[in-house]
Amino acid sequence: MTRFVQRPSRLPAALAAALTAVLAAVVPGAAPAQDYPSKPIRFIVPTPPGSGPDADMRHIGARLAPLLGQPVLIDNRPGAATRIAIEAAVKAPADGYTFLVGTPSLTTAPSLYAKLPFDTRRDLVPVSLLSTTAYALVVNAQVPAQTAAAYAALAKANPAYANVATFGIGTIPHLAGAWFSSLAGSDFKFIHYNTTAPFNDLLAGQTQAMFEALLPSIGNIRAGKLRVLAISGRQRHAIMPEVPTFAEAGYAGYDPLVWIGVLAPAGTPPAIVNRVSAALAQVAKSAEVVAYRRDVGSDSIGSTPEEYGAFLEAERAKWGAVIQRIGLKLD
Repeated sequence: MTRFVQRPSRLPAALAAALTAVLAAVVPGAAPAQDYPSKPIRFIVPTPPGSGPDADMRHIGARLAPLLGQPVLIDNRPGAATRIAIEAAVKAPADGYTFLVGTPSLTTAPSLYAKLPFDTRRDLVPVSLLSTTAYALVVNAQVPAQTAAAYAALAKANPAYANVATFGIGTIPHLAGAWFSSLAGSDFKFIHYNTTAPFNDLLAGQTQAMFEALLPSIGNIRAGKLRVLAISGRQRHAIMPEVPTFAEAGYAGYDPLVWIGVLAPAGTPPAIVNRVSAALAQVAKSAEVVAYRRDVGSDSIGSTPEEYGAFLEAERAKWGAVIQRIGLKLD
């Protein structure tokens, strides 16, 4: 078997530069990846510090930095239902030093808004799906309903129990609640917030229910202040096996999901996309991160760019049908 040993180049500088230019033209992204990364890498997060995506990306970033040999910077750009962060990412240089932390709004915005200053398919390329988290119907512990169907009936019969908190109109908690309401025949009154107040009012009993990921709710669930009536997914979650899935509760096909992934501005060299994707997957699949996420109700993924792209297409189709079903359009 022939062995190839790479030796230091003795080509004149001008000739070496010319060959590098030719390589870059023949194999897009090859030349930039040779010395990549040479400076800190920025991840734009569309939610405020302390939020689920922010905490998750900081946890990942601390373990990603040693693999890439450069600091990982978290740039929080909350607001406008994540559109501020998305627009900042699509306008960033496609040089591999800026990435976007994607959330489900990437797949709902095209169906919700008539006009957007970006096209998520055209302007962004998938890098890796990092995690998925089950969605749950969570109620204040004082609500006298032990199942999803019982709560739907209670809210329909008594409007005092029909106040459902969300993070704003068109957000996933709102869309998930409206989707469930359309299936259950309930008439929820959605109370829209722009801050962490939804949890405060839910705990205080000012609202009675919320459709939300397990991650931000798990502490209060374990403390007995909130109660989970049903959870999304094909099977019960390991951290609360006593809670039925929505399908088991009688709502087949109802499967909202929250997730985070990483995308890059379109035009980012494929070699760099693949390198960052592989590093993210290595972190996401590590025993430590898998255990950490399992404990808070999430499943750690770490996909390839192609797998994440297929996932995004499926989510776009799912939420597009939901938005059409509930008849919601935003300016």
